[in-house]
Amino acid sequence: IDASKLAAHKTKNSDVKAFAEMMIKQHSSVTKETKALAKKLKMKPTDSLSSKGLAVDAKKSEMKLKSLKGTDFDKGYIDQMVSDHQAVLDTIDQTLLPNAQNQQLKDLISTVRPSVAQHLEHAKTIQAKLENSNKG
Repeated sequence: IDASKLAAHKTKNSDVKAFAEMMIKQHSSVTKETKALAKKLKMKPTDSLSSKGLAVDAKKSEMKLKSLKGTDFDKGYIDQMVSDHQAVLDTIDQTLLPNAQNQQLKDLISTVRPSVAQHLEHAKTIQAKLENSNKG
């Protein structure tokens, strides 16, 4: 969400801005749903090695993004979104869904998965547009 807030503020590209605003809205909503479910189930989420690694990588990428400008920023942000969403999708498919023991949690993960895949494809589309615009 932080990288998307930065992108929404910093970019001049309408596709990148719309994507960043969508990320802020949809990821905030999922975070809210996840926290509500955890509270309902009286669960305290703990960070796994995977989630800690994703968080560290996201912070490093965000620091790098802050130093970029213009099309370099747009490309860096979208490249990060492709990478991050692929990593999350892999984590969902390889770890979260196979290991979720609570049905409500598994249902939430299953509900979120198509959105993550859609975000990945959307980011890849913007990534291709940015690469093609740099060639011309």
